[in-house]
Amino acid sequence: MLKYAIALLFSVSLLNAQDNVTTQTDVNVGDVLEIGKPESNKYKHIDFPRENFIIKRGGIANYRSAHGEKVVVTAVKLKKDGTTQIKIKRNDGNRFFGSHTVVTADYKDAISSGELQVL
Repeated sequence: MLKYAIALLFSVSLLNAQDNVTTQTDVNVGDVLEIGKPESNKYKHIDFPRENFIIKRGGIANYRSAHGEKVVVTAVKLKKDGTTQIKIKRNDGNRFFGSHTVVTADYKDAISSGELQVL
């Protein structure tokens, strides 16, 4: 009987831990955002690939071309540290820099820095 009581308490504590991790975010799949201008020369919170990877895949490494592009959220993931990581693709269906279809971004930091803007 003691085994069952311990197992029940353990499972209840796991359920509470899962409820704390799965909090609601303010971004959903299908939301349209706009890429803003970064504070410095490079984007800090949008994980664009480095220039050498863009060139190796046949693209043109011009980060200014991303400014003003409308993007669609394709996936939302809550990480263990509490950050919200999103995957975005261009709204028109083209590739970023002619080489990458999807990039990731830290949602809250990108919004607060102005790298992503809600439409």
